[in-house]
Amino acid sequence: MENCVFCLIAEKKLDSQIIYEDDISLAFKDINPVAPFHVLVIPKKHIRSLGDVEDFNLVSHLLYVCNLVAQKEGLTKGYRVVTNVGDDGGQTVFHLHFHVIGGRPMDWPPG
Repeated sequence: MENCVFCLIAEKKLDSQIIYEDDISLAFKDINPVAPFHVLVIPKKHIRSLGDVEDFNLVSHLLYVCNLVAQKEGLTKGYRVVTNVGDDGGQTVFHLHFHVIGGRPMDWPPG
């Protein structure tokens, strides 16, 4: 998708603080963190949201990467993984992404 900010990051056309990358996915620091550790995990391929996923092996891989970056950061007390779907779900960038948030206790309910 030509104007998608996350596609541009995946294509290295926009700067980001990448902390993990493989052939399928990319993890980078959120520019508006809500916790001491806040990373976004995205597929390199443009997919609008979790509601548009057709390859559920991709979701498994992205969740694996969420765990990998959390472990790498040493979030042994826990962390939260969130994805927003659609306008009512709070999605603001329409490219599938998972927030990995940690480094402090999380409240519930979240929203």
